[in-house]
Amino acid sequence: MARMTGRRLLFAVPVLLAVTFAVFAVADASPFDPVKAYAGTAGLTASQENLDQLRANLGVDQPLAVRWWEWITGALTGDLGHSAVMRQPVADVIAERIGWSVLLAALAFAAAVLAGTALGVLAARRRGSLLDRAVTSLAYTLEAAPIFWLGLLAVWFFALQLGWLPAGGLTDTGSSTVTAGQLTTHLILPAGVLAASQLPWFALYVRQGVGDALDEDPVRGARARGLSERTVLLGHALRSGLLPVLTLIGSRVPELITGALLVETVFSWPGIAAATVQAATAVDFPLLAATTVLATAAVLLGNLFADLLYGLADPRVGFDG
Repeated sequence: MARMTGRRLLFAVPVLLAVTFAVFAVADASPFDPVKAYAGTAGLTASQENLDQLRANLGVDQPLAVRWWEWITGALTGDLGHSAVMRQPVADVIAERIGWSVLLAALAFAAAVLAGTALGVLAARRRGSLLDRAVTSLAYTLEAAPIFWLGLLAVWFFALQLGWLPAGGLTDTGSSTVTAGQLTTHLILPAGVLAASQLPWFALYVRQGVGDALDEDPVRGARARGLSERTVLLGHALRSGLLPVLTLIGSRVPELITGALLVETVFSWPGIAAATVQAATAVDFPLLAATTVLATAAVLLGNLFADLLYGLADPRVGFDG
């Protein structure tokens, strides 16, 4: 286990370096001018001399490789640069927002895994039944639905039509403090939509895995020994059928991050994803590089976590193979 983890961490270093360089390269090739985005309407009347001075202050007058290398060396010492669009250090932007993003993504992912597993098991136990057809139909429908469409639909129905939940934000209008009650009510819609976008994969994988396990010889043997259906399902079929789901957990992290970006935008959730959108539209090099590194690191850690879970659940899998 330690050897595999070490190899993965060493492999992550060049990946993160390549990702950050790609971010700077793409932003450098962008037709948008970060200086004009920073200056706003004042840039329309500013002289070329003032614009050049602002360009030097922001550090965007230097070559691509120099900007990237200065950002890398600064990041190694904890200095992630200064965000032009947020008008504050990048480290402060991330510190203020990462907790809200982790809360949203973790809650939604946990709900998707639990609900998807439960629905998949129920469908696998009664394959071909009305319940099975209902679960699979729901899963395929949610899988095909764009997440931003689900978000807008949830706002229209639960917030505008029924008035049960707020349409977005973190607190009620006019409130300057975050209370547990406000946080809970404002979190239900974005977390529910994000969970709904991930649920189909777990429901379908569990249905297929548990269904196949129920037809295997060990499960048939357990039934022949007179074990109860509950014991057969939980002690034999479920463990075998859930092994592919452990790998699925890591592979869903990239789409979870993409979905969180859209959900945070639709619901005005003050997380990292919303800051990434602002950084991309304003060509904010330091903030865009930092948020991209965080997303890439989350994907790499998710894959590592899934492999570790799979190896622990199935002793036949060698960690150092």
